[in-house]
Amino acid sequence: MAKHTLSKTAAREILTQLESRFAQNMSRHRAIKWADVQKKLERFPDKLWSLAAMEDSGGEPDVLLYDATSDTYIFCDCAPESPDGRRSLCYDPDALKSRRENKPKDSAVGMAAAMGIELLTEDLYRTLQEHGPFDQKTSSWIATPSGVRERGGALFGDYRYGRVFTYHNGAESYYAARGFRGILKV
Repeated sequence: MAKHTLSKTAAREILTQLESRFAQNMSRHRAIKWADVQKKLERFPDKLWSLAAMEDSGGEPDVLLYDATSDTYIFCDCAPESPDGRRSLCYDPDALKSRRENKPKDSAVGMAAAMGIELLTEDLYRTLQEHGPFDQKTSSWIATPSGVRERGGALFGDYRYGRVFTYHNGAESYYAARGFRGILKV
């Protein structure tokens, strides 16, 4: 994938937006300092482009975790509902290709790759929900184990009745209220 960059103005705008969200949601990242995050982001302008793509599609990305072993910050879509600009998608490019009629505009895995991000794993989806609730009216595709995908299925999650649920569906299915949440490692 080609590296994308933002103009200096656009880079400043996304950094300002991210810093503001970071400050408003300190409970998500109590032990992390914004200055450290910003320094890392400034070293990787292509990551800023991906964060801008997450923001532009309604994801409201924020720092969720820090992995000290790899010195990696993990940004996650923290919009209350599955990002509006990433809904009505089947699971992956193979599912999109298999649809003969009424194809959606894209797939979750394909769109994530184009944005330079990944789908949340089931564990990360549950970690996000510890700071939630998220997806009370929508649902989000999550990274699906190969054994499930090889059988034609894919996983998604949501929050209902005071708990997190993980379900399955045919990978080629798509719904107006199902999108995907992404992560970006910086």
